[in-house]
Amino acid sequence: YQRGDQLGHFLAWVSLVPVFISLGGFVSHFYFRRELQGMFFGLGLLISHFINELIKKSGIGGIWKVTTKWAALFLPWSSAVLTMYSRVYLGYHTVAQVFAGAALGTFLAGVWFWLVNSKLFCYFPLIEESALGRFFYVKDTSHISDVLKFEYDNARAARKGMAARKVMASKNS
Repeated sequence: YQRGDQLGHFLAWVSLVPVFISLGGFVSHFYFRRELQGMFFGLGLLISHFINELIKKSGIGGIWKVTTKWAALFLPWSSAVLTMYSRVYLGYHTVAQVFAGAALGTFLAGVWFWLVNSKLFCYFPLIEESALGRFFYVKDTSHISDVLKFEYDNARAARKGMAARKVMASKNS
């Protein structure tokens, strides 16, 4: 952006939002959750990034010169559109390049989703039970229909179990 251009300055920061989300979100998600679905999602983003870099470097890309549900849909899409606009406004890409990148990203996401959920899914139990999976406490929650409810119920049961053990311990002493 040009010096003194406040909109350009703002849009330069907006264009970095996906980087911040990716780094902070995925690192903390991997560390605290250790779920295979999330790990494969992150791996897919890395593969997509390398494919994008390959296209940029090879010149192929040069061919193209409120409710909760409402907020969940609006926020990511508005961030994506603002990021796309910032890339054009700042002169990093043309409109055609931005739309080509969006199309490529959508295609790669679909292919990766299909690959993970139809071809790699059957290997999740093996990964979970492997030496590395056990060492890093990797877990496969893909067979649980409602992970949030499952974890909530288990946390409540564990708390009730601890309370019952405390009562038994105090009666025995």
